[in-house]
Amino acid sequence: MAKFKKGSGTSQDIPTAALPDIIFMLLFFFMVTTVLREDEILVKQKIPRATQLTKIERKSLVSYIYIGEPKNTAVYGEEPKIQTNDVFIEKEDVIQFVNTEKDKLSEAERDQITMSMKVDIDVKMGIVSDVQQELRKGNARKLLYSSLLRSDGD
Repeated sequence: MAKFKKGSGTSQDIPTAALPDIIFMLLFFFMVTTVLREDEILVKQKIPRATQLTKIERKSLVSYIYIGEPKNTAVYGEEPKIQTNDVFIEKEDVIQFVNTEKDKLSEAERDQITMSMKVDIDVKMGIVSDVQQELRKGNARKLLYSSLLRSDGD
């Protein structure tokens, strides 16, 4: 009686030698393309809605000013505060903030800086107009107000 050999000697394992390379390529891709949140917003933000919006073309030239009631009212009180980057500032410090933001840009782009105000819907206009006046004194001529797109149901 003849004996038959089992198997042909070929391996049926899946080659996994390239798997770590693929994983590291994906890891580097996500590390390079992911943008982390730059600022921690310390004020309540209920942004108004609008119908006619334009999209900002160069976000690198935009600096944000947040105005609203602080989230931690036990420490900061209930009066609306002005937040830039990660700190609260007074309205007199807006000019210094503008100059600091301009210094971050190149010489040619300093005149193109845009200040974006994200103002809570419940904030009174007085603090907003005070910030506008300080921005004018700081020679920040481009100002925009952030809002969300209003849908038909709103």
